[in-house]
Amino acid sequence: MPSAHRVLLILGDQLSFDLASLQPLDPQQDLLLMVEVMEEATHVAHHPQKIALIFSAMRHFAEALRGKGYRVQYVTLDDPDNSGSIPGELQRWQTLTGADEIHITECGDWRLEQSIKDSGLPVHWHSDSRFLCSREAFAEWASGKKQLRMEFFYREMRRKSRLLLNGDGTPVGGAWNFDAENRKALPKHTKAPYPARFVNDDITRQVLTLVSKRFATHYGSLDDFNYPMTHTDAQALWHYFLDYGLAGFGDYQDAMASDEPFLFHARISAALNIGLLDLRQLCSDVEAAYWSGSIGLNAAEGFIRQLIGWREYVRGVYWLKMPDYAEGNVFGNSRPLPEFYWTGQTQMNCMRQAIGQSLQHAYAHHIQRLMVTGNFALLAGIAPKEICEWYLAIYMDAFDWVELPNTLGMVMHADGGYLGSKPYCASGQYINRMSDYCGDCAYKVKETSTDNACPFNALYWHFLMRHGDILRGNQRMGMMYKNLDRMPLAKQDALWQRGQMLLAKLDNGEAF
Repeated sequence: MPSAHRVLLILGDQLSFDLASLQPLDPQQDLLLMVEVMEEATHVAHHPQKIALIFSAMRHFAEALRGKGYRVQYVTLDDPDNSGSIPGELQRWQTLTGADEIHITECGDWRLEQSIKDSGLPVHWHSDSRFLCSREAFAEWASGKKQLRMEFFYREMRRKSRLLLNGDGTPVGGAWNFDAENRKALPKHTKAPYPARFVNDDITRQVLTLVSKRFATHYGSLDDFNYPMTHTDAQALWHYFLDYGLAGFGDYQDAMASDEPFLFHARISAALNIGLLDLRQLCSDVEAAYWSGSIGLNAAEGFIRQLIGWREYVRGVYWLKMPDYAEGNVFGNSRPLPEFYWTGQTQMNCMRQAIGQSLQHAYAHHIQRLMVTGNFALLAGIAPKEICEWYLAIYMDAFDWVELPNTLGMVMHADGGYLGSKPYCASGQYINRMSDYCGDCAYKVKETSTDNACPFNALYWHFLMRHGDILRGNQRMGMMYKNLDRMPLAKQDALWQRGQMLLAKLDNGEAF
């Protein structure tokens, strides 16, 4: 059994060669520990493709570390001595190696980090330098502010990183944000780039066999598993997007289309979140593409805003407000998540498309998550914990630090407006404007209270009616309530009754 002065744990979302905790390591005396454990794979019923991605990428990274001369102890899921948890494996390997110290980079999950801290082990924690803004820096920025707004945080990150700035520090193009230019619907007959494809090697095939046997009861298919498992393949996916997707991303990042799960999106979020790509390099590449004239400013700024604005912002909110943040439920929602979120069996074509591709690919882009599946959960009054668990389980890129604030705060507005200034609620008209989903739907998007009316329409107005005591005072909701108040009372009543009927069907476990 190898002895070691220090044991360094590398988690499945920390597959970076420049990880902070790797830097003081002595390859001759210290031991790198990587473990596959059942607790992390099952604390929610993660999509099988997500489990396969992490296990396969971990195994590839372990081989790469060995190639660089590191001593790596890798514990597979089916190791008979596997304790089943991260703290359990840390305790086991400290005893086996006689290590005096355990080194860990900050976790991405409050639950896991707390369980390690509660273990009583001699852990030395390292800040996760893969992010631009540390936990401490975000807390300092947030200190004394009654409300946090991503836009102002984003500007600070732009200044700090010097991205898309003129020599005098002003933003290129005269504005910090070009989001208004990024909301175009997809024109008919527009062809999206064919998705980049990757060949599964022996390691990945072994993992797929393991996952298919051990997680057969988890929702989601393994049939279309096709993601990069190594830094090299992740770079190939990124450069494919730079060449074929980024120019269209600016205009059509909010667009949706039937049987087009990827459109002009990069599909890199999972690779980035587990460490196969570097945030700073991505931003530099996008900025270079703009300066070269190959993409528009709205594409460059929009992509960079997602990375150093929103992504860093939600992480900051997560670590600033946990663990109490996870209990937010300002609307008092208690309705269980409908079964069709796990099956995709619904007559609403937009929901069937978004859920179906999520089950098939463990992927949906941000508008499908926010304005289709998320919008429905908000309007229907789904319990925040249930929809948060679904997003964490179903998506390849979902880790608690990024999933929880996005779902509980942005999707469900369950934090009362701490993260976002208004609920992102909409009727079916928004979906109709941004997609072709409504043309093939059993429901009519132009109808509101008839039996064949789009469920989003009545549920939207029902949501506004039942939560007026909370939302009427929100300045950004003023126009919505003016429109509601101008409606004839008979129409308001018809919408209320239609909404009541739809919610009753949900309460009875019926799909629609």
